Amino acid sequence: MSTFLQFHLLTTYGPSNPNRDDQGRPKQAMVGGSPRLRMSSQSVKRALRESAFFELDLQGNMGIRTKRLFEKLVEHLDTQGVPGDVASEAAAQVAEIFGKLEAPNKADGNRVASTLAFVSPEEWRLAEDLVGKIVAGEDMPKEKDLKKLVLRHADGAVDIAMFGRMLAADADFNRDAAVQVAHAITTHTAQAEEDWFSAVDDLNKAEDTGAGHLGETAFGSGVYYQYVCVNADLLVENLDGDRDLAAKGAEALARAIAQTSPRGKQNSFAHHPRAHYVLAEKGTQAPRDLSGAFFSPIREQPILDNSVASLVRTRDDIDAAYGQAWDADCIMHVGVGGTLDEIVLFAGDAVRDA
Repeated sequence: MSTFLQFHLLTTYGPSNPNRDDQGRPKQAMVGGSPRLRMSSQSVKRALRESAFFELDLQGNMGIRTKRLFEKLVEHLDTQGVPGDVASEAAAQVAEIFGKLEAPNKADGNRVASTLAFVSPEEWRLAEDLVGKIVAGEDMPKEKDLKKLVLRHADGAVDIAMFGRMLAADADFNRDAAVQVAHAITTHTAQAEEDWFSAVDDLNKAEDTGAGHLGETAFGSGVYYQYVCVNADLLVENLDGDRDLAAKGAEALARAIAQTSPRGKQNSFAHHPRAHYVLAEKGTQAPRDLSGAFFSPIREQPILDNSVASLVRTRDDIDAAYGQAWDADCIMHVGVGGTLDEIVLFAGDAVRDA
């Protein structure tokens, strides 16, 4: 039996474009037969990992997702005076543990992996240790036994524990994500719009007074519903049983999801929204999202208040039909009651007591 910590958030976005599609427009989706604006789970997770709450509160416990392990290992050996060809050979042997390397660059001999690998701090340290041993001429095991010297099923990387990883080189060392993040959608009908803009040449004062540049950019605005589900037991397991670190991660997550957003076009739109409504729940019943509250889009003003009312009503209706899906909850409703500090404390305790 697992303990689940669930978050439901409603957040307002003014005109902005935080998460773009292949044409540079805000991502969209059809929900309940009406067009909505959307932010992908990938963009939300990236924003969470890059937030100050993760960077500062989880310092030393964050993984690095990269194709450039080979390059960094060569640099590490170079600082120790290892000749270039010897360093490259050792670095390639270790970097390939995380994924296949592309052919060497003819100009500088550098190599990158064909896929991104999520590397924990402990694995990074072990990789550096291993290249040192190879260069020193120590006897090394082959293939799977060599991988076991570096790869870990569980360690102290909170972001890998939360969001999981797929390791192309060896699926045995994949990690199941303990945190599921839904795509955020507007609670009401919303579509992308176009902004035609011009830029003026500062030195063109008298002759041609037209714009020096013409362009367009897309944007949208709305109230977004975001759902996040944490498997508290899996989070602790992924962190090698470190319950306090798992709780610290849940607290950072609670702070970040209420105050962090994807940063697409942020310099153009200055979107820095904070959640208006946060519902946190914990319990051992099977989790359920509340997106059904918005399959019929909210149509009447005030959109924000009616979104909260629809969310609460849907939750009550599901509880009445299926039985209460949570053992305890905590609510922050701006202008009504509750604080983010209470949500954070609730999230940490939910994981600590799991």
